[in-house]
Amino acid sequence: MDTISRISRMFNVSTRTLRYYEEIGLITSSRIEDYAYRVYSQEEIDKLQFILVLRKMNIGLSDIKKVLLSSDAYSLLHLMKKKLLDVENQLISLAELEQILKKIIVNIESNQIEHREFQLDSLNLIDEELMSHVMESTQLVGQKLKEKQTMKNDERKAVKQELDDVRIIHIPNFTVAASHCPDGENPEDIASERLADFIASKKLWDVKADFRVFGFNNPNPDETGEHGYEFYVTIPEDMEVEAPMLKKTFHGGLYAAYGIKMGDFHKWQYFGEWLKACEDYAYDRREPLGMEGSLEEHLNAFNYYKNKEKAFEYLDLLIPVKRINR
Repeated sequence: MDTISRISRMFNVSTRTLRYYEEIGLITSSRIEDYAYRVYSQEEIDKLQFILVLRKMNIGLSDIKKVLLSSDAYSLLHLMKKKLLDVENQLISLAELEQILKKIIVNIESNQIEHREFQLDSLNLIDEELMSHVMESTQLVGQKLKEKQTMKNDERKAVKQELDDVRIIHIPNFTVAASHCPDGENPEDIASERLADFIASKKLWDVKADFRVFGFNNPNPDETGEHGYEFYVTIPEDMEVEAPMLKKTFHGGLYAAYGIKMGDFHKWQYFGEWLKACEDYAYDRREPLGMEGSLEEHLNAFNYYKNKEKAFEYLDLLIPVKRINR
């Protein structure tokens, strides 16, 4: 058995990705009595390796999940045949493109082209027969790549449209109880468990039904991937906080907020790009500095902790900002 951090280093995959694979039901971890960390059995490690191999083949998670759930060799066989067909089509496209390029090169060389400016209409670079073949081809890689690029552009447009929903909000000052695990194996899970124990012991859902939960790396991952994690939960100002929790004051301020589904952490990058292009607001570095002031608010905390829901489904990504003077 191995812990999430060792598995992360072994396969060069982030712990957050591993947790996401767990959330969507691809892999499962377990607990050992009197051991603080979640562990993966050899069976789950083998399953993870299988998942990562399929991901290297550019096979989608939904297809991988279907194969794992079916436990049917024919399901895997069908998926492999489908992928093989895609690869064969690409090879045909590449072979066809190779022949077209060779013919164009021959045409260019036969015209004894020198390295100077020229008029395309004065050269027989692509003869009529070859031009017709290129235009009628449905296999050429270039066409497929163009379609892929179009899809990527469409995705960017969709992301931009989504990011048009960025809100500018003010978060007031709060008294918080902080759960911090600065290093070690799986710090986010350890900090999360301490936080859950605190909230349950105080029955915070009865004392402060509007409590909010924020999380952030503290410190951020270093070159080895080692990092810490800290959670804040808002509490009444007069509430006593016992170790290992700490009582702190969170000084809020102005934030850009963008909602995501749990697991869509790649959208942090798009969110950062949005802020760079923003004409009205600029980044305002402030405490807590674990993620340079940025936070993740876990939404609907009341239901998660009181009603013991399985997982947080949505987050707000929060970046501290200030209005640009005009």
